[in-house]
Amino acid sequence: MNKKELAPEKYTGIILKEPAVYAAGLKGVSTALDHAIKEMGPIRAFATLAKMNQKDGFDCPGCAWPDPDDKRSLLAEYCENGAKALAEEATKKRTGPDFFADHSLDELAQLSDFELGKSGRLTHPLICRQGENHYSALEWSEAFDIIGKQLKSLDHPDEAVFYTSGRSSNEAAFLWGLFARAFGTNNMPDCSNMCHESSGVALTQTLGIGKGSVKLDDLENCELAVVIGQNPGTNHPRMLSALQKCKLNGGKVIAINPLEEAGLKRFKNPQKPMDYFTGGTIITDVFLQVKINEDVALLKAIMKMLVERAESNPSILDMDFINNKTTGFEALIKDLENYSLKELIHRSGVDEKDIVDAVDLIALRKKIIICWAMGLTQHKNGVENIKECVNLLLMKGSIGKAGAGTCPVRGHSNVQGDRTVGIMHHVSPQLNKALKEVFGFDAPDKVGLDTVESIKAMHEGKAKTFIALGGNFLSAASDTYYTAKAMRNCELLVSISTKLNRSHLMQARTSIILPTLGRSEKDMKNGKLREVTVENSMGKVHPSKGHLSPASKQLMSEPEIVANIAHATIGDTSSIKWLDMGQNYEMIRDKIAKVIVGFESYNQKIKGNNGFYLPNNAREADFSKLPGGRAIFSVCPLPQHNLNQDEFLLMTIRSHDQFNTTIYGLDDRYRGVYNERRIIFMNRQDMKKYGFKKLQEVDICSEYDGQTRWVKNFLIVPYDIPQQNLAGYFPEMNPLVPINHFADQSQTPISKSIKVRVSPHL
Repeated sequence: MNKKELAPEKYTGIILKEPAVYAAGLKGVSTALDHAIKEMGPIRAFATLAKMNQKDGFDCPGCAWPDPDDKRSLLAEYCENGAKALAEEATKKRTGPDFFADHSLDELAQLSDFELGKSGRLTHPLICRQGENHYSALEWSEAFDIIGKQLKSLDHPDEAVFYTSGRSSNEAAFLWGLFARAFGTNNMPDCSNMCHESSGVALTQTLGIGKGSVKLDDLENCELAVVIGQNPGTNHPRMLSALQKCKLNGGKVIAINPLEEAGLKRFKNPQKPMDYFTGGTIITDVFLQVKINEDVALLKAIMKMLVERAESNPSILDMDFINNKTTGFEALIKDLENYSLKELIHRSGVDEKDIVDAVDLIALRKKIIICWAMGLTQHKNGVENIKECVNLLLMKGSIGKAGAGTCPVRGHSNVQGDRTVGIMHHVSPQLNKALKEVFGFDAPDKVGLDTVESIKAMHEGKAKTFIALGGNFLSAASDTYYTAKAMRNCELLVSISTKLNRSHLMQARTSIILPTLGRSEKDMKNGKLREVTVENSMGKVHPSKGHLSPASKQLMSEPEIVANIAHATIGDTSSIKWLDMGQNYEMIRDKIAKVIVGFESYNQKIKGNNGFYLPNNAREADFSKLPGGRAIFSVCPLPQHNLNQDEFLLMTIRSHDQFNTTIYGLDDRYRGVYNERRIIFMNRQDMKKYGFKKLQEVDICSEYDGQTRWVKNFLIVPYDIPQQNLAGYFPEMNPLVPINHFADQSQTPISKSIKVRVSPHL
């Protein structure tokens, strides 16, 4: 076990308080400004925050929640976590060659993830060669030369892995995918593989498009929003504004989750001064506290009740929509008949009266939206979880009409856009044909490696070069020790990054860090300010222009970095002028317009900062891409966990002071946990049953495939969570997630349903 793989096992001084009863309010405002001012200073903080998510400004480097199409708040078109994300990126702290001369990798490994992130912005290209324990400065030209020579020396292009995080712009991602395919491989894992891949698979198979079907206005004006497997108050706070508008417009909200989160109880909107002096808005009308990964059982119970009610009131089901637009309804009904309603309710863990209250809301409404996140996708049956949500919407005819549809809530700010412009390990005949027509080369027709397969290939020595366009791959991936060994097996690791993270501590034969511009920074070339574009989680593409001076004169933009790597490896050809495209983003967008459907007249469409929506067949109730031209009902089995008496089902969660793998602070304010991350949430009755005490030190293990995985030195926090269920923070719990266990079809790790045992720490 190499101690560089995980944060040190030390406590930071836990303080427990009562969980919050509402989200945001004055505390949210003060916390956001406190983070921003500490990192940027007051003048820089206020000036920069005023440009975030504005039409003439830059896109938030945090989540992918959409901005309003029309009027935006001039005071604050951002949330608490968006302000924290900006503070991390726009910090005045710097991590340059002198820092690395003073700190060896062994010394840096003793820092927590929080401490590593707070070290500051990377300022120079860096290299750590075999046998060394320090990074040292490197010239850009030498960096590109080393990378190009290593890639050209491989026996086969499939020995290289090109990873993409969701931070990358459309321009950088398109070049990245173009380069990988021109190099000869589809080994393009991305962060979608670890989060919403299950959504993409399920939605493509049932509705013909792997994206959600709604716009922001739909959510604000729907009759009923079902929020399932999601905690918007922490992970997508601006979603609460949309839910508040929904409630004020007369809509209702059902929340389904193992934890009752503050943001779905009550919301005090920071943009509404009156909310500071009132109770704000009650968001949830019915809360269903489902057991971990028993969502299918709960949804089946709801659908059985709806079908029974429809016998006396046929209007409850939209039979015209079902008969004209769908297939498989009879098979769904037959499947529901195989289950006892009593057993489904028991399995769900939800009180029958609460389910009846939810059915009352669903029965008489047609404009229904279901929103979800990783609480549904990161299970072995993640694809089936999403399909069961689609079943309910199809049953109600709630697809392809205003105020109704699917709403997978994406994580990182351009994770959806990256996939749209070609970041995928799958083979797309349509994309390959377009690349041939525009660029004149034959793209590989062999399926590439996804995230799990890439880790295995590196572990087995089959993949020798790993280049990451953003992200903290080690901390984001499952089975941390296995992943760390895989990365160290490589001949070359390259990270294109803004800040130091634990992935940089992995030592391959050669490790290189290439510092890049942040979203908030000016991207200047030949005296001209360049802009990039991103796609939000509801399918709108829009421009983003940074306003801050770069953290270092040595920084290079992501498109330029990609272009220089490609040029050093392949060289310019008659049809691909890498260096020209790296400098001229309009040229990149012209190429995207010729290759990717929906981007025609790309440069013209983004003028005026308004952006444009991409085509979405499900939004139009057009299912012609599917067999028979109809949306598809699915028969989904119940998950089987078969817990032993002494086993729990553990889900990983994020604290309120983090976004993905970036740790902003040590507080989980909404859940009442302060100054500590090494905790495990446990039901009080389970604590009594197994003899555990509050804040007792414990070790946690998972056993899969004959291997026992451990995390040690964690504190038990009593919490309102279903019995035999546990919750712990990501990425601290990632070592427990087995590399060989993932969602069927999507291969998304089972990070939300890990079987574990808990024992007193000795």
